[in-house]
Amino acid sequence: MPATLGFLVTGIGLPFLGVVAIGVSKSDGLFDLASRVHPIYGIFMTVALYMTIGPFFALPRTGTVSYEIGIAPYLPSQYQTIGLLLFTVIFFAIALAFSMKPTKILIWVGKILNPLFLVFLAILIVTAFLKPMGVISEAAVHGNYVTEPFITGFTQGYNTMDALASLAFGIIVVQTIKGLGVRNPSNIAIDTIKSGIVSVILMAVIYGSLAYIGATSVGQFEVSENGGIALAQIAQHYFGSFGSVLLAIIVTVACLKTAIGLITACSETFCEMFPNSFSYRTYVILFTLLACGIANVGLTKIISLSIPVLMFLYPLAITLIFLALLSPLFKNRQVVYVTTTIFTIFVSIADGLNALPAGIKSISFIDNILAFYSRYLPLFDIGMGWVFPAILGLIIGWIISLVKKQELRF
Repeated sequence: MPATLGFLVTGIGLPFLGVVAIGVSKSDGLFDLASRVHPIYGIFMTVALYMTIGPFFALPRTGTVSYEIGIAPYLPSQYQTIGLLLFTVIFFAIALAFSMKPTKILIWVGKILNPLFLVFLAILIVTAFLKPMGVISEAAVHGNYVTEPFITGFTQGYNTMDALASLAFGIIVVQTIKGLGVRNPSNIAIDTIKSGIVSVILMAVIYGSLAYIGATSVGQFEVSENGGIALAQIAQHYFGSFGSVLLAIIVTVACLKTAIGLITACSETFCEMFPNSFSYRTYVILFTLLACGIANVGLTKIISLSIPVLMFLYPLAITLIFLALLSPLFKNRQVVYVTTTIFTIFVSIADGLNALPAGIKSISFIDNILAFYSRYLPLFDIGMGWVFPAILGLIIGWIISLVKKQELRF
């Protein structure tokens, strides 16, 4: 339960607050919001977030998750590498074709797929609760889940990347609400909260239920390398080949739709930010090829490679969300954004270094840095060392803003 609650905070709570933050701050999106620290920082955060939820990590995962659920269970181990290659080439070729000229068919596919997936998932969840595969055993708990379950769940929630996505795509929600005639920032925030409550509750039920099913499945299966393998095994256990094939089809098409959305969003964003660089079509090709190449390292490896980047980016994203939410109180004064971000970024860099493989962390220079932070900074060893510096930076910046009383307008 503590691990699940920690996961829900970062997997659902922060993305929800991220969308609300975009509305409350009166910003025009991620670049505008991050530029309140500095325009260069705005470019850095926008590029970093879109590359993370795009071709570096989230986009390749759409292909590997589909493969792990739909193809991998039916291939012998010696054919897994070539199978992944062929599947991802076909998968991203289709995504590339649709991304070149997005059509409204994707909207209709989403309207059919999303309810279908939720219905299948609901049937799976109800079945698992009525006929559990085993009991939750403390013997199955391992690693940091034994000593710091909540914090471990909290940092594992980074892997959803949804808080990053909320900053990148929150403006779409805000613009939709504005399109319905709502203009006051307070009303936008209220309507965002109202419209998000149902989603938050449903996502909490889904994530919590999946955590329970995963925990009880240890009585039937060994702990899987990743969730894609576990979900495929569980579907096979309850519904046999038919259920596995149905799940594979739904997940693959849903992931394909997500891949197309990520490719088009990233390409459009980079075209807007760098109008004199490449064309939209060129960005589409570049991002698709990059994602296809990275996908072939496999889902488990992609997740492990993403952890240092997420440990670096998430503290910056979290502080930006809370700065946006608190911005009416300190009247958007730039000094508050600057001090909070500076105090946070030095620790987030160390958090990223601390999540690197042991071989890299053992390098003398890096080892000395991590030893210093571990010795003098509370919570650093559990990945939460940025909390107190961020709060300190916020307080210092707020005091400076009150003394100078210079309001920065945007």
